[in-house]
Amino acid sequence: MTLALTGATGFVGSRVLFRHDGQARALARRPQPPRRLVWWVSGDLADPAALARLCDGASAVIHIAGVVSAPDRATFDAGNVAGTAAMLAAASAAGVTRFVHVSSLAAREPRLSMYGASKAAAETLVTASDCDWVIVRPPGVYGPADREMLDIYKLAALGLYIAPPGRISLLHVDDLAAALLTLAAGGASRQILEIDDGATDGHAHPEFAAAIAAALGRRVRTIPLPLAMLHLAARIGLSAKLTRDRAAYIAHPDWVARGGNAALTGLWTPQFDLAAGVADTVAGYRRRGWL
Repeated sequence: MTLALTGATGFVGSRVLFRHDGQARALARRPQPPRRLVWWVSGDLADPAALARLCDGASAVIHIAGVVSAPDRATFDAGNVAGTAAMLAAASAAGVTRFVHVSSLAAREPRLSMYGASKAAAETLVTASDCDWVIVRPPGVYGPADREMLDIYKLAALGLYIAPPGRISLLHVDDLAAALLTLAAGGASRQILEIDDGATDGHAHPEFAAAIAAALGRRVRTIPLPLAMLHLAARIGLSAKLTRDRAAYIAHPDWVARGGNAALTGLWTPQFDLAAGVADTVAGYRRRGWL
């Protein structure tokens, strides 16, 4: 299988590329070191010629690239909606029918955030296309090279975990990569799949905190975060990562994946439960000198 991959240099895409044992065409904005079986395509989602080269001769597309944080809806739409439209057009022109689209659980609640609204709009484009599509809505994805959740672990290393309300699903990056590669080869078709680590009803934040504490080998105190304080922190810019948009979906009480694992029975099973996944993440952070 020759794979056309966007987001190949990012956290998830790099693991997909690592695990793929065939040829790949991988989109990258900047020059990349040579890699066996990988043809780097210079460009981005706004470059039709680059996307044509990316899809030429490919068996399947895995579209991961997108915008996670932005100051306004137009920027989200440019990356997530227009970028998806461009990838669909390139895949269609190249005759690539299998299209695996990486969305987000945030698309389930598009009114909560500009990010979720843009991901929902991208899903609409995919579902309206003629390709053999499947949409994956990952929950919180984590792993040894993840910088998005690194601050949570750093604070836990100091003995604190700030816990928003509600429940979340989680998924180790290698399990997500394995699922995406499995789907690129076939299986579920014209479905939206919310996949996770197999935990029934997801995890409460204190459970996540306890797993991090065990992996760190220290006590971690969980401090509940009132919603009013969360929104205030976003308004005053307490953290560059905590935008008002992000605060809106962090505050939502239900980010638990629904039913996607069952649709992949016999094709894919997550290999990392929460304890094993967090232990792997902490070990990876320590190897990199991040903790």
